[in-house]
Amino acid sequence: MKYHTPATFEDAVGIAANATGVTRFLAGGTDVLVQLRADIVTPDDLIDVKHIPGVRDMTQNPDGSWTIGVAVAGAEMTENPALIADWPGVVEGMDLIGSTQVQGRATLTGNLCNGSPAGDAVPGMIAAGASVSVTGPDGSREVAVEDIPTGPGRTSLAKGEMVTAVHLPARGQNGGDAYLRFIPRTEMDIAVVGCAVNLRVDGDTITEARVALGAVAPTARLVEDAATALIGSKLDDAALEALAAAASAACNPIDDKRGTIEFRTHVAGVLAQRAAKIAYARARGEK
Repeated sequence: MKYHTPATFEDAVGIAANATGVTRFLAGGTDVLVQLRADIVTPDDLIDVKHIPGVRDMTQNPDGSWTIGVAVAGAEMTENPALIADWPGVVEGMDLIGSTQVQGRATLTGNLCNGSPAGDAVPGMIAAGASVSVTGPDGSREVAVEDIPTGPGRTSLAKGEMVTAVHLPARGQNGGDAYLRFIPRTEMDIAVVGCAVNLRVDGDTITEARVALGAVAPTARLVEDAATALIGSKLDDAALEALAAAASAACNPIDDKRGTIEFRTHVAGVLAQRAAKIAYARARGEK
């Protein structure tokens, strides 16, 4: 195995593009190092991006949007009051990944690019309307987060491409988001179902919404019908029932020892209702 420490993203992309075997990027390492030790994957080229300037930066831009470097750890996100105020749901998802020790290393980008349908950070980013910068041999492009995963352990990134930053839009006024998951244990478990809701209100009426589900399909997914159920409502019982029905209808889960298809489908609707209530309260300035 060759270990590389490129000084720029261009250098990292060049190494990956010219590699002939299995290639992995290393930012936090909470997935790739576990896979390496378990003999699941042994990279021929391991490209450590932590030496590239800016990968540990977390910046709120003049327009209110956020740029989060690929090596920013979850623990750093949970210690940023401004980020928590803008996107609590995104931070909540990241904060649920692993132990305190893991939190010191795990990253948004790693959770996304690992390709797990149950990645806790991914639904929150999708609901927020987040995007990522992708750099490759042919230059850079911006891609919506929901377009990165293509299946368990797979992404849409081409050979030599890598995610170089995460972008969260400006929060704006009267907005709120939330992420909830169901797990068999009280902590440090993989989501059986996860749900993120992001919305905006005008008075008591919901004017914008995005709903994303995790662990109920081959990839985390944006559920447009669930958002439609919310928009124009005051989160009354009818809207909540329609939301739950849309969330459950969007499920295509597996049947395993951690949860049956029927259970996951039902829980998706329940979590969508609960997350919507939290996001709605936050959008209205309630604690």
